[in-house]
Amino acid sequence: MHVRTSHLKLTYVFSVMLCLSFIVFVSCGKKEKQPSEKTATPAERSESGLKVGLVFDVGGRGDKSFNDSAYRGLERARDELGISFEYIEPGEGADRESALRLLASGDATIVFGIGFLFTDDITAIARDFPNKEFACVDYSVTPGQEIPPNLLALKFREEEASFLVGAIAALESETGKIGFVGGMKIPLIEKFEAGYVAGAKYVNPDIEVLVAYAGVTANAFKNPSKGKELGLSQYSKGADIIFHASGSTGLGVFEAARETGKFAIGVDSDQYHEAPGRVLTSMIKDVDVAVYRAIKSVRDGTFSGGVRTLGLAEGAVSFVYDDNNRALIDDATLDRVQDLKEKIISGEIIVPSS
Repeated sequence: MHVRTSHLKLTYVFSVMLCLSFIVFVSCGKKEKQPSEKTATPAERSESGLKVGLVFDVGGRGDKSFNDSAYRGLERARDELGISFEYIEPGEGADRESALRLLASGDATIVFGIGFLFTDDITAIARDFPNKEFACVDYSVTPGQEIPPNLLALKFREEEASFLVGAIAALESETGKIGFVGGMKIPLIEKFEAGYVAGAKYVNPDIEVLVAYAGVTANAFKNPSKGKELGLSQYSKGADIIFHASGSTGLGVFEAARETGKFAIGVDSDQYHEAPGRVLTSMIKDVDVAVYRAIKSVRDGTFSGGVRTLGLAEGAVSFVYDDNNRALIDDATLDRVQDLKEKIISGEIIVPSS
């Protein structure tokens, strides 16, 4: 990706308005030296005049998964569309509603909430700011719920790509036993589990799948030590491949894979480099593409609210097969999984979501 750096720079802004609950960052281009937290530097005007605000999910930037994928969408929009952006990383016990309101009260044209936890707050804020656009990734839709016309609710069929990596795990397993480590035990993460188990059982009805969750609160997405504990436990019970859907908690699963010489499967982003040679593949959820397309629609004047669900057919979920992991996946496995992918897209295979 080409990055323009001729006259752009990165500025960080600390927001005292949230009483230290959040750190607000303003980005207009290439990263430079970070100023003091007490420095509040206004953002430069973007080339397009469009400014984007975004509040991250639990774990914030650096989770090397879900949040980092959203950030790549911001960077792509900056580089290709000439926008500027600012983002907020929630702290412990942070008020998401206040973060969204802060960005909406400023000069952002569109404001994103990244993660299902924003559902109620972003719905209320969108109603309070009818002249601004909003988007929420992993919006939790309640049947019969009325969504404001200026709010784009983005959902993914995670179970579809999870089905494919489950099939890969079952076909590549040498022990007949594989594992799943989830973050917070909620319906969203249970979609990953359901698809993974279904895919594994589809290609090998006798496969055993060990399942564990890191917890029942949002902190379950940012607990690498717990991830390592769960990973080591499943490996010790005979699993030789573990798929995690647990945010930065999964970094502990990768550590367990390295220590035991077993394999892991990444989530949301390509996580091969977290444990080179030990990451069999990654289930990709293109949050970055969804964020970029929403921003582009605002710039192009084509933005519309409502629920948008994205899956294999839309090219929004997938799995990694490239030069890094090519030697880890048999050609026969790849051929089988590509066939399963086409059957899911055609509707011949219906993947369960629970």
